[in-house]
Amino acid sequence: MTPTASRWAGFVEWLRRPLVLLLMVSAVGLGLATLLGWGFAEVYEAVTNNNGIAGFDQPVLDAMVASRTPALTLIVNAFTMTGGPIGMPIIGVVVTGILVYLSRTVRPLILSLVAGGGSLTMTLAIKSLVGRIRPPLAEEVPPFESSASFPSGHTLNAIVITGVLVYSILLIVHTQRAWWATVIVGGAYAIAIGLSRVYLGHHWLSDVVGAWLLGLAWLAVVIVAHRLVHAYATRARPDRTALTTGSASVPAKDPVAEDPAS
Repeated sequence: MTPTASRWAGFVEWLRRPLVLLLMVSAVGLGLATLLGWGFAEVYEAVTNNNGIAGFDQPVLDAMVASRTPALTLIVNAFTMTGGPIGMPIIGVVVTGILVYLSRTVRPLILSLVAGGGSLTMTLAIKSLVGRIRPPLAEEVPPFESSASFPSGHTLNAIVITGVLVYSILLIVHTQRAWWATVIVGGAYAIAIGLSRVYLGHHWLSDVVGAWLLGLAWLAVVIVAHRLVHAYATRARPDRTALTTGSASVPAKDPVAEDPAS
């Protein structure tokens, strides 16, 4: 092996170290969260100053209203309710319960509670702070809503809850086909919920885009935090029998199988 090939092989081996991989995943995840947070801040500024992406709100709403048909409106109205304050909790509880049963841990429940609690808190706080008015009632499909418009609560909560459920599923599926199917279905659902809010005239486009960015940023934080906790729980721990056997440490048991709180 040449010196260059040897150094390259050593570098690759170094990258495979658990601590290095963890630091890289954390850096990428937190960097992505920062970038998405910056994007949300830009949308927020555009909304408060009525410029930038907010300039597309009325034209996009007009196009959505013009594309409505009675049958499609009925379908979209029923669909959007799955992401509402009744539908989304039901979906979350049912899927989380199934995942807890399949994984034999409370990890999915803890992740859902943390992610959903943060999403709900941000929705209420930012709506109260911004106080944006929704589209005119003449362009809104019943049932009408009275809360502030920015960000879209349906969109934010749908992307966070769906995202954390997708993440929990990815931790237990074992085939690439199942992995991709989970990601595609979850992503399509979160996108469709957001678009349904604009189609029905309940939100402006910038409300939905802001919710997508904020939801993805919060998801990145939750996932990175879980990876750090998981790595800490699986670190090598001192072996209490080392004094008699001479062994320095033993690897911890897999918390996914042994630690219901991981």
